[in-house]
Amino acid sequence: MFAVIKTGGKQYHVQKGDKITVEKLTDEAGKSLTLTDMLNGKSVTAKVLKHGRNDKVIIFKKKRRHNYRRKKGHMQHHTVLEIMNVA
Repeated sequence: MFAVIKTGGKQYHVQKGDKITVEKLTDEAGKSLTLTDMLNGKSVTAKVLKHGRNDKVIIFKKKRRHNYRRKKGHMQHHTVLEIMNVA
């Protein structure tokens, strides 16, 4: 059985036992939470495994022949969830 959940503005197709990485959630590691299904009203229980940061993304801007160069980096926070139950 599967469910489609929505969190952080994105949708995820999940089954029991899946581990997914979503945008940062405020819940503490080891805590369980309930997510709602977008497709057919199911309920999904997930456990927060850990919080972390993704790899660095480099943003580089350049305008030719104007000596204009800007370099910035960004690391997005994320949360890893384990799907415990789909009901």
